[in-house]
Amino acid sequence: MDRSGINNILEQLQATSVLASGVKKRAEDNDAVKVDFGETLKDAVDKVNNTQQTAKQLSKDFVSGESNTDLHEVMISLQKANVSFQSMVQVRNKLVTAYQEIMNMQV
Repeated sequence: MDRSGINNILEQLQATSVLASGVKKRAEDNDAVKVDFGETLKDAVDKVNNTQQTAKQLSKDFVSGESNTDLHEVMISLQKANVSFQSMVQVRNKLVTAYQEIMNMQV
């Protein structure tokens, strides 16, 4: 993996860490701003969808031979799509469990 790929992964991990904390910092000043949970969730689902669409397009290009896409690029994109989807499913499961626990609380 080249240096830019590692930097990209590190940036994604840092962004995920910021999103998980529930607080987003502005670049121009360090005032904390609350993040909209629904918007954050929608963005995450959109990113998973984009990853899957990219993997699908790369595999179609490889099979049709239209571009000089390498097999390893296709396999890596398919694995990224799979991992991101499985992560999204796990987050969904945790949210459903948390919702069920809240609903079972006695007030």
